[in-house]
Amino acid sequence: MHEAVARAAVPGGAPEQLDVVIVGAGLSGIGAAAHLQARFPERRYAILEARDAIGGTWDLFRYPGIRSDSDMYTLGYEFKPWRAAKAIADGPSIRAYVREAAAERGIDRQIRFGQRLVRADWSSAEQRWLLEIERVGTGERTQVACRFLWMCSGYYSYAQGHRPEFPGEAGFGGRIVHPQFWPESLDHAGRRVVVIGSGATAMTLVPAMARTAAHVTMLQRSPTYVVSRPGVDAVAERLKRLLPPMLAYRLVRAKNVLLQQLFFRLARRWPDAIGRRLVALAGQQLPPGHDLRHFTPAYRPWDQRLCLVPDGDLFRSIREGKASVVTDRIERFTATGIRLASGQELPADIVVTATGLTLNVLGDVAVSVDGRPCDLSRSLVYKGMMFSGVPNLASTFGYTNASWTLKADLTARYVGRLLAHLDRHGYTSATPQRDSSVAEQPFIDFSSGYVQRAAARLPKQGDRKPWRLYQNYLLDLLTLRFSRIDDGVLRFEHRPGASPAPGRLPAAARGG
Repeated sequence: MHEAVARAAVPGGAPEQLDVVIVGAGLSGIGAAAHLQARFPERRYAILEARDAIGGTWDLFRYPGIRSDSDMYTLGYEFKPWRAAKAIADGPSIRAYVREAAAERGIDRQIRFGQRLVRADWSSAEQRWLLEIERVGTGERTQVACRFLWMCSGYYSYAQGHRPEFPGEAGFGGRIVHPQFWPESLDHAGRRVVVIGSGATAMTLVPAMARTAAHVTMLQRSPTYVVSRPGVDAVAERLKRLLPPMLAYRLVRAKNVLLQQLFFRLARRWPDAIGRRLVALAGQQLPPGHDLRHFTPAYRPWDQRLCLVPDGDLFRSIREGKASVVTDRIERFTATGIRLASGQELPADIVVTATGLTLNVLGDVAVSVDGRPCDLSRSLVYKGMMFSGVPNLASTFGYTNASWTLKADLTARYVGRLLAHLDRHGYTSATPQRDSSVAEQPFIDFSSGYVQRAAARLPKQGDRKPWRLYQNYLLDLLTLRFSRIDDGVLRFEHRPGASPAPGRLPAAARGG
């Protein structure tokens, strides 16, 4: 695993020269590498991964029931069919899928484990990035130079989740755990569990823990729209039996993309009617007389992400009396549980704080251009992946209203087109140039708490293309796959004092 680490520098102390450095060996990073080496097999690249395993989110989170909240025909890569029957897959299955994709293409041999990117400085004179990398565990620093930096490190901190402090915690006699740091030794069988939260993590934990716990209560401050969906896609299974694997996969992927986009557009156009329908569908799966206020949000559908429960497992746990939902605010912890603002007390042996993520930008890497720090919160995002005033840097950020990988695949294809354009014209860099007339808008148009808490730190989107994020896969498919690269917004440059021949990578980027 650590064989690649020794290659971080070349003899004489000069930094190693690479064409592309990808940061993160999760779903996005492995996909980026697959696209890159398929289109540019001669490019020298490496993947920096701070942890010691492939998988990113799907290796980090180990709480009971961990699973996707999107179907695997759209969360899976466009180049690798999902073959399992479960369309809503568990975490270990997704982790195995990502690792398999890496092994099949030899990508795993390009990963440098235990290496965290801490600083990246662009040199206009050299037309390259100089990366400062920390070896996890030892703190040793090395440097690597690259022509293009591709951030696939996700959107939240791996080091800390969002964990509010509650009055009286110190006197609680049970155990408090956060899903992001789940202890392997935790045994919840026969215990009374309270899960604080109403997002995807809470919706996953409750039915999973309810199988063996004495009882699980989901304590929410406000309700969320919950949608039940079959865990197995019957159409997909039928097509798998009739058609070649890739053809079947593409057809199911197209079907699911169209259904996702249709539902999103309907919800935006008729939010009240769609909201009432979602609540009614939830009511059909709950016990007679159940208070539907626990499943009736104050916001419109898709103002926050909908929670998907495969085969209605959450509703089943409630029907069977193994789980319940309480909507209230926490007054304080007591020795035996949680006292609510209403005066009710929830007894608990274990409290799970499924209270959200801590968002960050580019994995908290310190980015600078010619030694000047870049405040990315003041930048505009170009085509959902590059930053105004920052050359040769792309960041993969998926959809909020659909599967993450749909946008990741489109981003990878666009980066490939951009790199080919640079080579074809003998350029060494591309920088999005901000137009002062473009009005700023929030980067993520969501009312979710984890988004609002980080709003001031996030970059902005603009009010028009190519600075606008449309959250529309079909529109992005057209613009990112087929629109002109030289659109008047990107500024292209040669390395000062050099004019490379078209079609050839500059020597500095090739490694000399």
